[in-house]
Amino acid sequence: MDGSIAPLPSRAGARVRGLTRRFDDNAPVLDNLDLDIAPGEFVALLGASGSGKTTLLRTLAGLDPVPDGAVVELPQPVAVAFQQPLLLPWKNVWRNVALGLASGDGKGDPRTRAQAALAEVGLTHRQDAWPATLSGGEAQRSALARALVREPGLLLLDEPFAALDALTRIRMHALVLDLWDRHRPATLLVTHDVDEAVALADRVLVLDHGRIVLNLPNRAPRPRDRATPAFAAMRARLLDRLGVREQAA
Repeated sequence: MDGSIAPLPSRAGARVRGLTRRFDDNAPVLDNLDLDIAPGEFVALLGASGSGKTTLLRTLAGLDPVPDGAVVELPQPVAVAFQQPLLLPWKNVWRNVALGLASGDGKGDPRTRAQAALAEVGLTHRQDAWPATLSGGEAQRSALARALVREPGLLLLDEPFAALDALTRIRMHALVLDLWDRHRPATLLVTHDVDEAVALADRVLVLDHGRIVLNLPNRAPRPRDRATPAFAAMRARLLDRLGVREQAA
C-alpha cells in the first residue's frame, strides 16, 4: 500500500518524515529520511551517485509513489526543472511554457501568462521560436519559465545547469537567484557541484546512503564571492563530507 502527498497552501513549507524507499531486496535507497524546507527557503542537496538524490526528487515531484508510512506534506503547486529542458519539439516556445495551464482557472489567459514568464527570463524575442533553434541556455530558460508560470509553492531543480557551458552556467545562477528572490518558492536544488550549492543556497544538505548526514546553514550575503575564506571553508567542509580531498595549490 502506498502513501500520498498531502497538499499544503503555496506559502507553506515542505515536510517529509520517515521516507524509506527500496527496490526489490536491495538496501534502501532512502532510509527513514526526514526533510524540512521553510517557506521561501533555498536548499541545495549534494550527494554521490546512488546516494538517493534522484529518488527523493522524483518522490517529491509525484513521479514515484510515496511509500506507506511516510509523511510527505508539500506546498502546492510543485514545479520541476530537469537537467534536460524536455521541450516538445512540435510546439513553439510560448506553447511549451503554457503547457498544462487552463484558460478557465481564473488566473488569466495562458498565452499572456506564458509571455509574462518568458519576459522574466529574457526570452520575449524567442516566444514564437521552435525548440530546435534554441541554444542550451535559451532552452533551459524556457524550462524555468514553464516551471515558474505555475507560481509554484515548491520548486524542484534537478541539476538544471549541468549540461551548460561554464559562462552560461554563471549567468543561469544569477537568473535563478533573481527569479527566486522575486517569487520566493520553497526551493530544492539537486546538484553534484559543491561551488554551485554554496553560491546559491540558504542551506546545504549532504545525502549519503539514503540519509541526510550534514545540514549546513549558509548565512553569507548574496552575491557570494568564491574567493572569500568563508566560501572556501564551507566548500572544504562539504568536500570532506563527500569524501573528496582537495589538491594543494
